[in-house]
Amino acid sequence: MNIKIISDSTCDLPKDLLENYNITLFPLTVVKNDTAFKDGVDIFPADIFAHVAAGGALCSTSAGSVGDYADLFEKYAAGYDAVIHISLGSGFSSSFQNACVAASDFDNVYCVDSMNLSTGQGFIVLKAYELAQSGMDAKQIVEELNALTHKVEASFLVDKLDYLVKGGRCSSAAALGANLLNLKPCIEVRDGKMTVVKKYRGNYAKCLANYVKERLADREDIDRDTLFVTKTSVSDECYSAVMNAVETHGHFSTVHETTAGCTISCHCGPGTLGVLFMKK
Repeated sequence: MNIKIISDSTCDLPKDLLENYNITLFPLTVVKNDTAFKDGVDIFPADIFAHVAAGGALCSTSAGSVGDYADLFEKYAAGYDAVIHISLGSGFSSSFQNACVAASDFDNVYCVDSMNLSTGQGFIVLKAYELAQSGMDAKQIVEELNALTHKVEASFLVDKLDYLVKGGRCSSAAALGANLLNLKPCIEVRDGKMTVVKKYRGNYAKCLANYVKERLADREDIDRDTLFVTKTSVSDECYSAVMNAVETHGHFSTVHETTAGCTISCHCGPGTLGVLFMKK
């Protein structure tokens, strides 16, 4: 079957992988000063950080409309045996719901809830392409992907809580306490939602190194094929600490170093980094 793979732009896959796998992105909307922009098209994380640093209000993100998804699916449905769209997790956005409504008007368009974000979603996107290349039909692929979503382990360490406070995801009092104690929260995607699972304390580079070690070392349940190290802007010291820890404790066949897009940037801010992988 000739199957087209599409994903919401929130998958944060690098350009070379998107091109090699012939994956098309649907850009979600980023709102800055009441003006709508397209994620990765006319707004980028650096624009968001500069705007907030200059005193601007935190940017927000919004899902694509049913009409936007319908236009996208119509563009590809006629030229392919099937179209499979992988959405941002339904626990974060109405993207999946809207895409499903749009897909109901097509006999050959299928939607998958990634139950994740960033390169956690990216894993599902890449697997969709690999399964399509294997000759599997669209319905079987969707079944396989739905089973795989729970095997993705996605987490991020956040340096400062400013963006979480601005976005209403953390109280000012909690942020003040965290700043005074130099705490760095680890946010993990669990059951399709972001949850703080641990707080590290001290120098951020050391916190990151410890976070990577705890995520990767002495575990037998990890698929050591591919690791994503996905970040917003971090210092050279922090990045070196992470990559040294990955080399020591990771032992992955392939390590992709990627930049988080506007969704992670809007919610977590600069100085955010995560290691994302699949479990067996």
